[in-house]
Parts: sequence; structure tokens; C-alpha cells
Amino acid sequence: MWHRKTAVVLAAISVAAANWAVAADMAATGATTPALPKPAGAPIQLALIEGMSGPFANAGAAVERNLRFGVEQVNARGGVRLADGAHPLELVVLDSKGGTEEALTQLRAAADRRIGYILQGNSSAVAAALIGAIDKQNAREPGNRELFLNYSADDPALTNANCSFWHFRFDAHAGMRMDALADVIQRDKTLKKVYLLNQDYSFGHDVSSLARSALRAKRPDIAVVGDEFHPIGRVKDFAPYIAKLRASGADAVITGNWGNDLTLLVKAAREQGLDTRFYTFYGNSLGAPAALGEAGVGRVVAVADWHPNAGGPASDAWYEAFRARFPAAQDDYPVLRMPLMIETLAAAMNRAKSADPTAVARALEGIRFDNGFHASWMRAEDHQLIQPLYVMEMDKAGTRDVRFDNEGSGFGFRTVLALPAERTVPPTVCRMKRP
Repeated sequence: MWHRKTAVVLAAISVAAANWAVAADMAATGATTPALPKPAGAPIQLALIEGMSGPFANAGAAVERNLRFGVEQVNARGGVRLADGAHPLELVVLDSKGGTEEALTQLRAAADRRIGYILQGNSSAVAAALIGAIDKQNAREPGNRELFLNYSADDPALTNANCSFWHFRFDAHAGMRMDALADVIQRDKTLKKVYLLNQDYSFGHDVSSLARSALRAKRPDIAVVGDEFHPIGRVKDFAPYIAKLRASGADAVITGNWGNDLTLLVKAAREQGLDTRFYTFYGNSLGAPAALGEAGVGRVVAVADWHPNAGGPASDAWYEAFRARFPAAQDDYPVLRMPLMIETLAAAMNRAKSADPTAVARALEGIRFDNGFHASWMRAEDHQLIQPLYVMEMDKAGTRDVRFDNEGSGFGFRTVLALPAERTVPPTVCRMKRP
């Protein structure tokens, strides 16, 4: 479990994190010596369009913390180095309230302010709408183009049939996550029946479809005894769903739920004493371990691009740096891909020596980024980041391979399957049109 450090140790951690960031940027750009000019140029604004209020406000706040951490790390070592000198990055937060129409309104506001970079992820439906609007904006106003950086919208179509030159995804899509989970499910011979429970929108339906396909391929003996969708962000009491799960006789639940829809689901399972396994995309996130408590030990499995107990000195140093910046227990939700997205964007700007979205998009294609513990690359064909994935199981902090807990809950996760980036590469049907 993480403990508060003295001021001297915190300062040392911050220096180590800055050194890590410089080394990562050098690896990405091919530089041989770090350059640390004070960023005197005009700030390069990045518009975060996310639900900062409404049912998923806690998820929006976590996103902001993670992105702000990445921005601060880039600025601490001199910002981005363009042809006219060094510039700082600036995060501009625009509240979409979690809705598509409000997100589109905020996108227009960003265009009016000539902000060239749009960051969003919590909702594939919102992401799809933003991609369509940005495609039109960039065709209509080539002098005011926008680039969309996606950190969490996992609908596979966004980098397949609906791929766009102006969209880059830094999260593993739902198919990639499900493949990793299925590798672990395949080994669990106690499973005979599973229940699919997901949010009723594009991503939830993707998870259901992908789960069925994965089970047919790897565990055709498992029966799907339920396949249900619930309204996203509107269910306050999941007790009726838990009753259905119990009645079905399911040994396990497969769910892509996130935010409060996951926390309330697992809380209801604990309160009703449901003794089943949860195979999740986000079971390690935003209050879920605390909500499950002892009931989650050995029963909750999650998949992620990284987690604090992934191990290694570089990984530990990065995590300690995040906790030094955000020491409150409730803020202990580091999502590596979000600061990594900012770092990779900065490396692309350095490579292009420009903040023009078109030039930066071209620099992002094929870029490789290695921070010392999480090597990744942006596939040019579809703009899907290829990175390691971890499948992990919940247990008490302090038990084998669980050094750190989540959000001060006393519970954390151990790795049960670590997949290097080369083993997570998905097929794609993207036929991208480039300007």
C-alpha cells in the first residue's frame, strides 16, 4: 500500500519522473541529448471534451487528473520544441455533461477558439459523433483543422470500418481487450455458465457480441445463460439484475460496464452475497474494488493496458510520481495511456517541429514510444495504438504480487496474464482516406 512520503522523497520522485519523461521523449524522437528550454511561446491548447458533470462526473475528473499529469510532465521539461521555439501545452476543459449533443456544442466552441486538438474517450457513441463532425469541419475549413485523440472510446469500428485520418486511438479496443480476457477464461475449467450484462449503447453491444464470438472460439462448452442490456448511467439500484444473475445459475458475469454503472453493479453483488466471478474490462477502476471489498477477492478479473502492480523499477517510479502529484486516496486512479497519449503527442510535435494538426497527424503515424516499461507504437494503417495488455485478479494488498492497493481500499490486483504488444495486434478493415 502506498504511504505519504516526506517532502525530500517527493522531490526526488518528481525529478525521477521528469528524467523518465525526457528519456521517453528522446526514445520516441531519436534525440541524443535532452533540451530543456523554458517554453516562452504561446500555449498549444488541448480541448478535453468530457462529462465533467452528470452521472459519470467522477470518471471525467479522473481523466482530467491523468491528462493534466501528462501536460505538466511535458511542460516541466520545456514544453514542445517547434520551429519557432518552445511552447507549453495547455489543457482546456469543456463539459459535455456526458451527452452527444452537448459534446458537439463544445466541439464547435473549440473550433471557434481555433483549438486544434480534441481529447475525448468516455463513450464510443460520443466519439463516433465527434469523428463525423471533425471530418466535416476539416473538409470545410482546411485552415482550421482539428485532430481527435481518443483515450477510452473502445468501439472497434472507430479504427475499422469508420476509421478516419483525423482520429487516433490510444486505448486497446474492445476486441483486443476481449481477446485477452478470453485467454484467461479459456484456462478456467470451472466455468460452465456465463451471463452477459452490459450498458445499452454501441460499446456495450460490442462487448456482448465479442464475448459470444470469443466463447465460441475458445470455450464452446460454456453456455450463455443471459445476455442483457441496461440503460447507461440511469440505473441507481442493480439489485433486480443481481437477482436475475442468481436465478440463471451463472458461474461468471462478463461486463464492459464502467464508471458508476460498474461500481453500483458490483456493490449490489456484494450486498446480495452473489458468489460468482466477474470478468470485466474495468473492474480495477473508480471505486469498484472498494465497493466489492472481500467479495471481490479471487472473483473479480479485469484487463488494462497497465496497472500499479505490473512491476519493475521504471513502472514503480512512474506510479510513485503520479501519487506524489495526487496524494489523496480518492485520486489514486492512474491510467497510463492518458499521460502516455500526451507524451506521444508531444513527441510527434517535436518530430514535425509544428503544431499544425495535419503535420502532427502525419508524424503520429507509425510513431514508436518507449518509456522504459511500456513500449508501444501507433499503427499507421488504422491509427490504433498497439501496446501491452494485462489481465489481473483482485486480492488483498500485501498478498503475493499485490504491493499497491486501489484508492486506499486495501485491495489491489495481481497480474495473471501479461501480453506484450506484439501479441495484442488485431486485424483491421480500415480503408483510410488521407488528405
